[in-house]
Amino acid sequence: MEAVRLVEVGARDGLQNERLTLSPQIRVQLLQRLADAGLQTLEAGAFVSPRWVPQMAGSDEVFKALPVRPGVAWTALVPNLRGLEAAIAAGCREVAVFAAASEAFSQRNINCSIDQSLRQYQQVLVRAREAGVSVRGYVSCVMGCPFSGPVKPQAVAAVSASLFGMGCYEISLGDTIGAGTPAATRALIQACRQVVPVSALAGHFHDTYGMAIANIHTALEAGVRVFDSSVGGLGGCPYSPGATGNVATEDLLYLLDGLGVRHGVDLDAVIEAGEFIGAQLGRPTASRVARALLAQCTMA
Repeated sequence: MEAVRLVEVGARDGLQNERLTLSPQIRVQLLQRLADAGLQTLEAGAFVSPRWVPQMAGSDEVFKALPVRPGVAWTALVPNLRGLEAAIAAGCREVAVFAAASEAFSQRNINCSIDQSLRQYQQVLVRAREAGVSVRGYVSCVMGCPFSGPVKPQAVAAVSASLFGMGCYEISLGDTIGAGTPAATRALIQACRQVVPVSALAGHFHDTYGMAIANIHTALEAGVRVFDSSVGGLGGCPYSPGATGNVATEDLLYLLDGLGVRHGVDLDAVIEAGEFIGAQLGRPTASRVARALLAQCTMA
């Protein structure tokens, strides 16, 4: 099987859903540790209002403190043109925009309809192209919405096609509430690859029901080769009570190692980074693999 690329989202999607707000300096230390472990695409922050997402305040400081590292992309989430301009001013060369496959979630999360959000992102893509900034697209609630229930694969495919058509180089399919199953994952990929090349699709699985690793394995079999993950399983979803974080990077690496899939990331170094950030947050890692391996070290 060909190599897999991991997109580390712990310092953004993970931390923005944690109770504590960490300083830009601590976030930079986490990102440096993760890059040292071999991760090459890392979400470093979000240029959103600190009123709504206080955990991402100081993202401009984070980007200005991060060094240029050959082969490493520091990326940011932006909700609109204003966020994009702030990201550009901070030196960010890759951003992500986010749309939902559920009308109810779109209204509750960003206060506009799906169509309205896509029209806004068209402007963002035009400006990003002018500035030489790459844009990735996220689609939320691809297998279920906390407000309206199941989401049809065709609805996800339609949003994905719109984002890809306007210039997003990659579409990350987000199981925001972690309700997906392997069968649903297979149907999702099948629908989306009809309108977006499978090489441009990525998987973003939350582990609320313990299905993230099983869903990733199914997506791998369906041809997906890019996956988002979060060190220590950081995060959750503020609009989805009970939703846990993204799949832990450590657990995903263990799966890939077991399958003999190349990824270029040092599992032990990621576990150490997870221990570092867990100490800052005052909570143990949510990674099953990290807990198991750390327990073995303690017994030894």
